[in-house]
Amino acid sequence: MRPAARVQALPPYLFAELERKIDERRKAGIEVISLGIGDPDVPTPAAVVAEAQRQVARPENHRYPSNRGLAEFRQAVATFYDRRFGVDLDPDTEVLPLLGGKEGVAHVCFAMLDPGDACLAADPGYPVYTSGALLAGAEPVLMPLTAAHGFQPNLDAIPEDVRARANLLFCNYPNNPTGAVVDVGFFERLAAFGLEHDIPVVHDSAYSEITFDGYTAPSFLEAPGAREAGVEMFSLSKAYNMTGWRVGAAVGNAGMLAALLKLKTNIDSGVFDAVQLTAASALLGPQDHVRDMCEIYRRRRNLVLAALASVGIDVPAPKGTMYVWVPVPAGHTSVSFAELVLDQAAVVVSPGSSYGPNGEGYVRLSLTIADDDLREAVSRIEKHLRVAA
Repeated sequence: MRPAARVQALPPYLFAELERKIDERRKAGIEVISLGIGDPDVPTPAAVVAEAQRQVARPENHRYPSNRGLAEFRQAVATFYDRRFGVDLDPDTEVLPLLGGKEGVAHVCFAMLDPGDACLAADPGYPVYTSGALLAGAEPVLMPLTAAHGFQPNLDAIPEDVRARANLLFCNYPNNPTGAVVDVGFFERLAAFGLEHDIPVVHDSAYSEITFDGYTAPSFLEAPGAREAGVEMFSLSKAYNMTGWRVGAAVGNAGMLAALLKLKTNIDSGVFDAVQLTAASALLGPQDHVRDMCEIYRRRRNLVLAALASVGIDVPAPKGTMYVWVPVPAGHTSVSFAELVLDQAAVVVSPGSSYGPNGEGYVRLSLTIADDDLREAVSRIEKHLRVAA
């Protein structure tokens, strides 16, 4: 039996490999602590769960959903964007439900890219930015994100021949994996770049609500011209602790959303109506739990930073996301250090090189485990950092 060449060309998915390593060691009786995957450990808010139970019990929600989504959900997204970002969306043409942000990122590649096209993708970045392009038969072209440039792409450095072939550009802020943040000025430059070179922009806004130290993340759509330049992928996964619910929305350029909708009607059957209605209630209801989550991650971030500083590794405090992007000790690669920590400390961290070539020299630590487990993991890592030093 021969799998398709497009599947054989894909590298192993990072998080699937991490899960395999964790399972392998746990079966061997080793107590493993994982800082590798950004899956919130705090339950979905109780009020959201109660609303879901109510909606699931309604027989009218048990039928096929529409790919366009319920009007109630689309209006809730539009209301949220108006309240949170001051962005006025047309819920009929500028909001499209997604089965989570990952699905939207992958499928927009099929909606916008042809074989031979170039897809500009942040490096390091979420692996689906490149795997989605590969599956669509396009060529991923990496935009280096380096500390020297604040982990922002140098748009002016993109070669002219690549600009001419590009029909999609992916980026995301607050940034996974680096934790970098931007102001709306960056989005203004990004929108202008996309419009000047006719390159549709996709901003992955998975972490817009997870911010600290007085920083508030803007939306790409706040920038002049952004609505004409591209779309934003918004997900409830991280801010509302709803990773398993698989619900989000693509918002922005009506033409891109129409193409994505046409594709999705041939691939999936939409988001379960009960989930859409529950998500609408989360977006429109009290946001106290979002602020509480930010405080939890801020406290955990500071715990990790203090431990790293105690062994001579000073990491600037990220103002967003649930990750800490840590340079590895001298003499190690990203993979060798991750393997050292796993083998000797039974702690899983993500090697930075798994997010792209410019992730080499770093590991990513996730803050999505209980405080006591995080303290234990940090203690183990601290010990082995001392050994490595």
